[in-house]
Amino acid sequence: MRRLFHKIYLTIIASLFMVALVAGAGWHFGPNGSPANQAFELAGKLASAALPPADSAVEVQQDSVRQLAERLDADLALFDEAGIQVAAAGNPVPSPGPWRSHEKGGWVRGAGGPAWSLLLPDRRWLVVRPLARHRPSAFGLILFLGSIALLVALCAYPFVRGLTRRLERLQAGVETLGAGNLSSRVKVEGRDEVARLAASFNQAAARIENLVGAHRLLLANASHELRTPLSRIRMGIELYRETGDPRHKTDLERDIAELDLLIDEILLASRLETVGALQRPEEVDLLALAAEEAARTDDCAAEGEPVIIRGEAYLLRRLIRNLLENASRHGKPPIRVEVRRQGASAILEVVDQGQGIAEAEREGIFLPFHRLKSDAKGTGLGLSLVRQIARLHGGDAVVAPRPGEPSCFKVTLPV
Repeated sequence: MRRLFHKIYLTIIASLFMVALVAGAGWHFGPNGSPANQAFELAGKLASAALPPADSAVEVQQDSVRQLAERLDADLALFDEAGIQVAAAGNPVPSPGPWRSHEKGGWVRGAGGPAWSLLLPDRRWLVVRPLARHRPSAFGLILFLGSIALLVALCAYPFVRGLTRRLERLQAGVETLGAGNLSSRVKVEGRDEVARLAASFNQAAARIENLVGAHRLLLANASHELRTPLSRIRMGIELYRETGDPRHKTDLERDIAELDLLIDEILLASRLETVGALQRPEEVDLLALAAEEAARTDDCAAEGEPVIIRGEAYLLRRLIRNLLENASRHGKPPIRVEVRRQGASAILEVVDQGQGIAEAEREGIFLPFHRLKSDAKGTGLGLSLVRQIARLHGGDAVVAPRPGEPSCFKVTLPV
């Protein structure tokens, strides 16, 4: 049961069905035919025994109808087979016509209220309307309707209480999260809208917790990483003031460029963590991007087949550039970029002639600000951005060494 309103609707229907089943149980014990038809047929036979034959004088039939009306305390009228009134007693009653529409009898309506029409064995019709004092009292009607309401309330209470209890737990989880406990989660029960709401809340809470944790880690690491180039810049400015040596000016320019790159990567990493989706996707030729970036790198070539994917050209260009810079900084030339299509995926591999990365470090190098123990170059954000960009496009980035070529990074993107 996946829809909440289905549960509510079916609960009410089931409750009313139970009421109808109990109220009508006494009418369903007969083995043959409709109980209502059997009752009308039996009543017709009993009335025929109390009335004179159809060929009797009108006065005799009138007198019999009058006596029967007094005994039953009801309004009566006797009609022949053609529907013409033969005798009557009490207030006027409606005609049984169209009398051929019911074989045994049934309800007929008229100006004075509903009445019963009974088909006699000799094809005459007797119409009977009980007097008002024999109709159900208002107290009995109220009692009957009250019983129905009570039964519906008893059947619906467990479901409604269970629903509200789940909503109360969800409310408590939201309040706990709002109070600052980012690890707050609620129990997911059922498969209806409330369950999906609880699951969505848990996903949102996990997303918020991850984002806040990532930003805290990013801020802590960024503050540490920014100190190094700033300290070198401060020292370079002092040395340049004292000596005026142009070499210090060159060092300052390099440190400023490093600081600018670090700030750019920090901002990009923060944006990718926040947005979670492509902002301006377009058709991009992956091989063309790889060729352009390879032309900017020394001793690097791009090869393969053109593969069109949908993504953000700026981010994909940054992904390829970071991989090439990583290969230039930590690997050995020549560097090769290969692009090919494999099923429904585009494969981009960057290969150099370096020693590769130990298996124990292959996942850690994609963490922000992570550096290998033997490496002091870079900021530790380049490969982290590569994986972030790949996953933002629905793919992934891994270390995938080849036989004879241990230094190989592989990016898989959906076509």
